[in-house]
Amino acid sequence: MKAIQVNELGGPEQMQLQDVPDPTPAANEALIEIKVSGVNFIDVYFRKGLYKAPLPMIPGSEASGIVRAVGGEVNNVKPGDRVAYAMARGSYAELQAVPANLLVKLPDHVTFEQAAAAMLQGMTAHYLTHATFPVQAGQTVLVHAAAGGAGALIVQMAKMLGARVFGTAGSPEKLDIARAAGCDEVINYRTQDFEAEVKRLTDGTGVHAIYDSVGESTFLKGLNVIRPRGMMVLFGQSSGPVAPIDPNILNPKGSLFLTRPSLGHYTATTEELDRLAGDVLNWIAAGKLHLRIDHTYPLADAAQAHRDLESRKTAGKLLLAV
Repeated sequence: MKAIQVNELGGPEQMQLQDVPDPTPAANEALIEIKVSGVNFIDVYFRKGLYKAPLPMIPGSEASGIVRAVGGEVNNVKPGDRVAYAMARGSYAELQAVPANLLVKLPDHVTFEQAAAAMLQGMTAHYLTHATFPVQAGQTVLVHAAAGGAGALIVQMAKMLGARVFGTAGSPEKLDIARAAGCDEVINYRTQDFEAEVKRLTDGTGVHAIYDSVGESTFLKGLNVIRPRGMMVLFGQSSGPVAPIDPNILNPKGSLFLTRPSLGHYTATTEELDRLAGDVLNWIAAGKLHLRIDHTYPLADAAQAHRDLESRKTAGKLLLAV
């Protein structure tokens, strides 16, 4: 089969389209013919070595496709089923053997493109807004990178739950996208000081929570605009990792809560996975949740997809058509 393989850690140029052996599913796995793979910052982290994986490595943690074969212990899917999954590294490929307990069957009215765009970022937005910091009607939250794939879904879900939502983005075009996603107020972080703007918009009281996927460039300032007993939800590091901090700084800023969550810990059981994925896919099918797909690349152009993602020039989801 054809797959994107990383033989050495480094830049996007390290991702090469190569011929590799077809995978054989283990007893608890299903062989998936991949139709569409999602592109996410976690793939960049693995490519660079910020997250560790043995080399050579096939990146990608999310895809949709068709079951072609199943192992002897698999009984939740069968050949021919349309499925999607996240958190199984190796999706930049034509085929992947995936643990069957990670697979979710697709509703009839959800396309392969929608599923690949929604699984990782959609379930992330779900657990962040419904479990990590469960948004309550009337609360105010700040979403960084609100025009991005995950950010725009967080905005939509927070609005579904009745929040007042502020969003940051880096251009007038992205501000329009964030506003269309549902942001009540938008802040251009390139031309405005988001700390000053949030304090102005809240009359100095601050927000109940921040959903921060940016990391280094936003984290410390964000702590200054969270109201007492509010929460910093740090779930990414697109600008770089946050430097170590003394937890004592959370006390004078208002007895703040800080968490660095991961999707895997919120989908640890089949029941949790089915509930999160089911909500997300059903909301899409019902038109309650809207996806923005920025661009779809051929598999061979995965390196360009990473360049575009890291440039922060994209707004919405990037996909690889296999």
